[in-house]
Amino acid sequence: MLGVLVRRGAEFAADEDAVQDALLEALRVWPADPPRDPQGWLVTVAWHRFLDATRADTARRRREDRVHETPAPGPVSAADDTLQLYFLCAHPSLTPSSAVALTLRAVGGLTTRQIAAAYLVPEATMAQRISRAKRTVSGVRLDRPGDVATVLRVLYLVFNEGYSGDVDLAAEAIRLTRQLAAAIDHPEVAGLLALILLHHARRAGRTAADGSLVPLAEQDRGRWDTGMIAEGVAVLQRALARDRLGEFQAQAAIAALHADAPSTEETDWVQIVEWYDELVRLTGSPVVRLNRAVAVGEADGPRAGLAALTALDDTLPRYTAAAAYLHERDGAPRTAARLYAEAARKATDLAERDYLTRQAARLNSR
Repeated sequence: MLGVLVRRGAEFAADEDAVQDALLEALRVWPADPPRDPQGWLVTVAWHRFLDATRADTARRRREDRVHETPAPGPVSAADDTLQLYFLCAHPSLTPSSAVALTLRAVGGLTTRQIAAAYLVPEATMAQRISRAKRTVSGVRLDRPGDVATVLRVLYLVFNEGYSGDVDLAAEAIRLTRQLAAAIDHPEVAGLLALILLHHARRAGRTAADGSLVPLAEQDRGRWDTGMIAEGVAVLQRALARDRLGEFQAQAAIAALHADAPSTEETDWVQIVEWYDELVRLTGSPVVRLNRAVAVGEADGPRAGLAALTALDDTLPRYTAAAAYLHERDGAPRTAARLYAEAARKATDLAERDYLTRQAARLNSR
């Protein structure tokens, strides 16, 4: 719906409002009178809502004249506009961070809270960022596609939110990334596709029957999708062969090493640390440094991991959980139990909070 209205000349902010109005009207009308063509009904109602809003805005009379010249709604194309809309929302008039936030909210369907959590900022800050982005594109024709790197970042964040289980968007992110990889021959596009395939392949093992979180070390690797792993590794190998390393390829290489190992103990942690070093060089991300510290703890022992951890900001998300894990491995169960409990209080995800609470209880019971 958003894609159709944008192509017909609607401003993005007004377009989004009109679509929401149409969806609300559908909730009211459809139970008693379902349409024969739901998509056509929605687009037509949304277009009429947009026209009504435009006519009511006397300060935009010049735009109203142009709207009257727009052809009346006709049959709706069956084409999938979703990926194109991702590109349009990543408009050159927006900063990359604003473009990502706007696309996640308007096209990805994520809430402001979810986007804020992905960016590690307060919800109010993210709400302001999205509002500024909408104001920036208000009145701007979305006819200049944005940057591929911005679209990749959006698809990665959409996949991660779907993978968390809060909103199941993972399959949609994979579908769109496959489309992008078929249309654009770039190693980082392939790297993202490989990464999300390798992560998605392990999805069945991430939770127990009761919905509780199962950490990587305890997962039943027999539940992993070996066909998807093989596909992800093949896509990654072709990308790496082009010798144009990017962050998604490096992340996919780490995921491939985890997927290839028969167990946590048999994982090639030394090579994983080397890939994390590449990621730090490429991104400088503090979250990457945190994950590297845990990998160092596996490769060189928990004290080496703790030493790497102390160089980081202790307010980082999951810092306390990482410290708890490394202290437990270093033979300090009392300290680990206290840190697990503290990490549980900080956790925003319910499944993660429950897991950390159980870890603290397990150590305290000893």
